[in-house]
Amino acid sequence: MKTITILSIFICSNASAKTIFEWPNHAKAAISLAYDDALNSQLDHALPALNKLNLKASFYLTLSSPTVSNRLEEWRHIAKQGHELGNHSINHACHGSLPGRDWVLTYNDLDKKQFDEIIQEINTANTFLKAIDGETLRTFTVPCADQLVEHKNYVHALHDAFVGIKSHVGKIPKSRSSINVMDAAVWSPSGNSGTELIAYAKQAAFYGTIANFTFHGVGGDHLPVSIKAHQELLDFLAKNKDIYWVDTYRNISLYIKKNAN
Repeated sequence: MKTITILSIFICSNASAKTIFEWPNHAKAAISLAYDDALNSQLDHALPALNKLNLKASFYLTLSSPTVSNRLEEWRHIAKQGHELGNHSINHACHGSLPGRDWVLTYNDLDKKQFDEIIQEINTANTFLKAIDGETLRTFTVPCADQLVEHKNYVHALHDAFVGIKSHVGKIPKSRSSINVMDAAVWSPSGNSGTELIAYAKQAAFYGTIANFTFHGVGGDHLPVSIKAHQELLDFLAKNKDIYWVDTYRNISLYIKKNAN
């Protein structure tokens, strides 16, 4: 019995060890820089700063945004530069009944949507995005982190449509084995300093895991961070590429899925 028990522990330990993987180039942490809602300031300020330092990011497009139709060729060019165009739905429906949601329009209130309706919208958004960038693999960020429609979790029903999903606001994972690319936590900075942004990245390095930044406006638009703060973070990441692996969330998700099994 003792022999069997010891052998069982050894097998379980080896099975657990398989979930521990190394980041590319022996980096200590992965960094996902993401930009939600398809905003002008992202094209005007964030993109040039990223390209200057050769940092790749994920831009989650709300396809009904006028910035998508008005600047379509620029978004198409972003994809050719190696950035990801992620899915952030067509209309960005959110629960209007929650506090601070007076901006949610009646026709775009998730409280009034049907389950199949929102699933169809997200899948149709993937089709539109493929028409822009030609890609078939991409990731999804849940609008407002609202996952329930008709008291059912619609995000769970979309797992086959994406290689990664950013689903909620939460803390940095404390171990690589706890990283779930299909249920990832994000931080959405707004008005934070460069020092605070850098501290968040450092926390991921401390745990050896991943920091998911979800920006909105950069030097303008809504929920903005300043151009200065954003630049300070990018400069820090670029100067410490031996510590931080910065890539699109699509590439990060695919890497984890391949190496964490």
